Amino acid sequence: MSMQPRGPGAIPAETMRVARAAFPKGSLAIRVRDQLGPLFTDEEFADLFPARGKPAWSPGRLALVLVLQFVEGLTDRQAAEAVRARIDFKYALGLELEDPGFDFSVLSEFRDRLTRADAGRRVLDGILVAAREKGLLKSAGRARTDSTHVSSAARELNWLELVAETLRSALNALAQAAPDWLVEVAEPDWFRHYATRAEDSRFPKARAKRDEVGLRIGADGMRLLEAVFDPGAPHGLGALDEVEILRQVWVQHFHLVEGEVARRDPKDRPPGAMRLVTPYDAEARGSVKRGTMWDGYKVHLTETCEPDAPNLITSVATTVATIPDKAMADTIHNQLAARDCLPGEHWVDAGYPTAAQIVTARREHGVALHGPLQEVTVAQVKSGGGYGQDAFAIDWERQQVTCPMGRTSTRWAMGTSQQLLPVVKVRFSPASCRPCPALRDCVSSPKVEGRTLTLRQHHEHQALQQARALQQTDRWKEQYKIRAGVEGTISQGVQRCGLRRSRYRGLAKTSLQHQLTGSALNLARIEAHLTATPRAHTRTSHFARLHSAEKQLDGTK
Repeated sequence: MSMQPRGPGAIPAETMRVARAAFPKGSLAIRVRDQLGPLFTDEEFADLFPARGKPAWSPGRLALVLVLQFVEGLTDRQAAEAVRARIDFKYALGLELEDPGFDFSVLSEFRDRLTRADAGRRVLDGILVAAREKGLLKSAGRARTDSTHVSSAARELNWLELVAETLRSALNALAQAAPDWLVEVAEPDWFRHYATRAEDSRFPKARAKRDEVGLRIGADGMRLLEAVFDPGAPHGLGALDEVEILRQVWVQHFHLVEGEVARRDPKDRPPGAMRLVTPYDAEARGSVKRGTMWDGYKVHLTETCEPDAPNLITSVATTVATIPDKAMADTIHNQLAARDCLPGEHWVDAGYPTAAQIVTARREHGVALHGPLQEVTVAQVKSGGGYGQDAFAIDWERQQVTCPMGRTSTRWAMGTSQQLLPVVKVRFSPASCRPCPALRDCVSSPKVEGRTLTLRQHHEHQALQQARALQQTDRWKEQYKIRAGVEGTISQGVQRCGLRRSRYRGLAKTSLQHQLTGSALNLARIEAHLTATPRAHTRTSHFARLHSAEKQLDGTK
C-alpha cells in the first residue's frame, strides 16, 4: 500500500450536526477533537509507507483509532466497527457519516509498520504537543516515575514444558520447511510425544520419573540438532528461528557428559538476562521483584504532578524484565529531554537513585533526582554498633582517611566495584588496627585485622552524603509524599488498559502497546480535566478509618 498525505480536514457539516444532536453533552472523542483538534497528520507517518501502490487508509486517523481503542479497551474488530458505526468516532476522525471505515486487519498491519520503525513514540509525542499548545502540559516543575512488571503474552512454562514446547516448536517449523526430510529423520515415538501441546498435567508426578522425561526430551533435541546441522540436511534449516531457539535452549540447559545427554547444574546455566523462558517469545525474561515472579518485561511510567494541570505521562520506557530500575534514570531523562519535558525535580522510589545517577541527572540535565538511597549494609552499623563510612574523616586532596580512633590509612588506590564502576579502595594497616580496642566494632569478620573502605568518586561521595542528610529532614519527607501518586497511574493503566499483560509477543510490540497505553491515559486525563472531574481519593478501609479516628481523638486530649 502507498500513502498520499492528506490534510486532517474539517469535520463534515452533516457529521457535526448529527453528533451534536446525538451527544448534546459531548463524549471523550468529541471533546478531544474540539479542544485539541486533529492530533495526528498523515505526514508524520509518511515514511512508513511506499510512494507507490494501492492508497492506504489515512495513517493519521489510524493512529487516533489506536489510541481511542486503548481508551475504551476495544478489540481490533470492535475498534473497526466503532469507526464504521459510531458517530462520535466519525466526528473525532473527521469522516462523512456514510464512510465505511476499514477492515479490522488494517489495525494490525499499521501496528506492524509502527513497530518496524519504532514509531510508537510519535503517537505519544502528538498528544503531548497538542496538550502543550493548549497550556495543559507543564513540565518544568515536578515529575515522578515508577515501574511495574509486565507478563509476556506467551503462557508461563515450567522446565519440562519449556524444553518440550521448544522441541515441538522446532519440529512444527521443520515440518513446514522440509516435511519429507523430517519424516526420514524423526524417531517413531516423536509423533506420540510432541504432536500435541506440552501440559504439566501429562507429565509424571514423581521427581525421578520427571527427570527421566527431561533427559529423554534432551536426547531427542540433541538428535534433531545433529540432523539439522548435518552436511546432508537441506540448506537453510539451521537458520529457522525456531531451530535457533532450540539450539540456544539446549545450550543453556543440557550438555554432554561422557557422550550422554545430562541436565546442566543450576550454577552452570547462564544468568537470567540471557536465559530464554519460552520458545514463543524469545525476548521475554524471568525476573523477581519484592516477591513477585514473572516472565516478560518491565515498563517505567513518568508523569507530571502539578496541582493546577492534568497529570500527563511524558515518558514510557519498556525493557526486558531483568533490567534493574537503577539503570533507567538516565534513559528516562534522555527521553524527557527529547520531548522538552525535563522536570526541575524528579521523584522516584528506592530502586532508581544511586550516587552516580544523582550526579549525572544534575550535571547533564539540570534535574534534581530525589528518592530514598539504599541503607547502610555493614553488619555492625545495622545492629546499632560499629563504624560506618560517615565516622571516617576523608581528606580528598591528600588522599588519606582518618578513622574515629585517630589512625590514618596506608593505602589509597583507584579500582572498580562489582558493578564495574570506578571507586576508591582505602586500606588501614593491620599493624595499626590490630592493637586498637575498637577493632571488633570496626570490621565484620573475626579474622580480619585491618579495616578497608570502598568509596565512590569525590563528587559522587559528596552527592551521596548531601542526599542522605537531606532525606533525614522533615521537609524532604513531606515533599516525598508526592511520589506515591504514581502508584495510582500504574493502577489506572492496569485496570483500563491491561498494562501488566502484554497483548503481543516481543519487546518492540510490547513497547508499542505501552506507548499507546500512555497516550490513552493522557486522553482520559485531559478529558477529565476539561470536564472538571475530581481526581479519585485514596481508598481507606472502614477498619483503617477507625484507627485514624482514634489517633485524632488522642491528639485532642
